Amino acid sequence: MIQNANAYEEGLTRLFDYLRPLWENRSSANDTRLLKTLGREGIMWQYTHGTSDKKKISPDAWNMDLFFLERPGNRMIQLELQADYGANIKRYAEWHEYFRKYQPPALVVWGKNDAIFGPQGAEAYKRDLRNIEVHMLDTGHFALEEDCDIIAGHIRRFLKAYKLKKTA
Repeated sequence: MIQNANAYEEGLTRLFDYLRPLWENRSSANDTRLLKTLGREGIMWQYTHGTSDKKKISPDAWNMDLFFLERPGNRMIQLELQADYGANIKRYAEWHEYFRKYQPPALVVWGKNDAIFGPQGAEAYKRDLRNIEVHMLDTGHFALEEDCDIIAGHIRRFLKAYKLKKTA
């Protein structure tokens, strides 16, 4: 089950142009620029950008993130994770080979308005997986925050169908 989790270059939006310098040329200037995105406005944007109804998004989501980011050292931990994301991209080819070899059944639910991982990333899974469902939802990056019930319905149906196929 995949929810706005990228494994293909096509899904990387223009926002990654902002991150690439952090991977390619680690400097205090690049670190400082990215750390600015880990403030209240940046975190709220991640939760609300692309949603069809921002009122459906509980402020608890970003307030909890901010609470934990405020703990000593946590912003730097997040910065290190962002700086290391380039390592994921370098392994995409391995992941594609795994998909082609093992053909795991896949349920992909994606916020089609995600400005971080674009919808092309969801569609790209179809290249390597044969037993796949892709559902595009009218929301942003954190699709579960807005469309939890819809996604839960897809999960229940998918698991039921997969169980029936596996036992048949």
